[in-house]
Amino acid sequence: MESFLKSLSSASGLTIAVSVALGLMGLTLLLMPAADRRQLRLPFGFLIAHVVLRAIGFLLEAGSPLHRAVSLIALGALLVTIGRSTVLLLLDVILGRRLDRALPKIIRDIIQGLVYFLLLLALLREVGLEPGQLLTTSALLTAVIGLSLQDTLGNLVAGLSVQIQRPFSVGDWIQFDTDKNNVGRVIEINWRATTLVTLDDVEVVVPNGALAKAALRVYTRPTPTVRRNLFVQVAYEVPPRRVHEVLLEAMKDTPGVVKEPAANVVTHAYLDSGIEYWIRIYISQFARRDVIEGAVRDRIWYAFQRTGIGFPYPHRIVHMQQHDEESRAVETQKKALKRENALVGVDFLNVITDEQRHELALRAATRLFSAGEVIVRQGEDTDELFIILRGEVVVLLENEMVETEVTRLTRGQFFGEMALVTREKRKATVKASRECELLVIDHEAFEAVLHRAPGVVEELSKVLAERQLELDVHAERFTSEERTSIVQRESSQLLSSIKRLFSLK
Repeated sequence: MESFLKSLSSASGLTIAVSVALGLMGLTLLLMPAADRRQLRLPFGFLIAHVVLRAIGFLLEAGSPLHRAVSLIALGALLVTIGRSTVLLLLDVILGRRLDRALPKIIRDIIQGLVYFLLLLALLREVGLEPGQLLTTSALLTAVIGLSLQDTLGNLVAGLSVQIQRPFSVGDWIQFDTDKNNVGRVIEINWRATTLVTLDDVEVVVPNGALAKAALRVYTRPTPTVRRNLFVQVAYEVPPRRVHEVLLEAMKDTPGVVKEPAANVVTHAYLDSGIEYWIRIYISQFARRDVIEGAVRDRIWYAFQRTGIGFPYPHRIVHMQQHDEESRAVETQKKALKRENALVGVDFLNVITDEQRHELALRAATRLFSAGEVIVRQGEDTDELFIILRGEVVVLLENEMVETEVTRLTRGQFFGEMALVTREKRKATVKASRECELLVIDHEAFEAVLHRAPGVVEELSKVLAERQLELDVHAERFTSEERTSIVQRESSQLLSSIKRLFSLK
């Protein structure tokens, strides 16, 4: 090493060393990706410093202490240029291509540090200092250095262990202690610490030594899909099977909840106020876990509201109201009037009398749906008519796993009339595009009205046949005689189906 440094100190040796430095930098610049070339700023800066210091050395008296100091610094700058360029070429270019990925930053920093340390030892020998003697002259100095670097060395070793074992990587979500708020996404792992960003967008720097001692939870491994747990209580009066069905239906198509693995519900515990159900959903976007869980809770509330399932939490508010038969009758009439007004807009129900419409309104029910919820699904065997009291729905046609929007329906419009009177399978999927309140007439309610006035069936079948013809995309091509013939034929078929379905003579 001493002879090598002496050869570098000569004019020819320095010229060769500068040429080697330029060659290493040029080769690295040529092979390195454009995005990483900014790393050559350091060796280029030290090379410029070397040239400037050599120029200053020519102006100084040869052999003077200042000339020797400037020459030594210039030599050090040249060695840093060669050392840094060599490390970039070997690690980032050659080895990086073989591994198809960059080495961990901590390993690169350690290798670079070792190179700089060897260069420092060489420069110390050049000025006549023996590094070993300096470190062994004082046992006290050695002890002080060892104690002061204890935590640093511990973090360094722990950082190396993290990089070698790779229990987590940059981009993973981890929890590094028992506090559930200390969950963050790893953005950097260096020789001393690991940096994370929490869901509150707070940057947390955790020493590698602390991570090595902690029981880590890595939420994005072995796959990005992770299970989340929610709990809800329902009164004892509601059958568990019914609760399971409602909860599973509520979670369908919730944004952020993956379909595989499928969500599931477990009857978890019998508590003082009700039965606790354990809802287990799977998500692949851990950063949005709170938003997704909130959306699931919203869907559950709407589903419970529609099905009459309540939350059995104790209430301490006492309402003092006087109810009698007259007040209850007035309230019932108000609700019925609102429903009757909605039924007036259903054209095929115009054939029934006001009395029959009033009875149908009393038997109808209202349901709430949140935005994005499926109201009916294509191919289902349901038999309900839906009238939109407020909100908007979108009608989708599913064909080979692709959904195509057919139309949108708003307040006063309705859907599901054929399923009501013939119980045929749903021909399309209907979703709520925003929160909707729907008036629902089921098969049993409609049957009760028809049995009291069976004479309206013929007129009803004719109205439905005409409505179906209007919805036919080819209807404009038919002549008036053809339209009449089609309506008669379809009306006769509908009449037979309705009578058979509702057991009418």
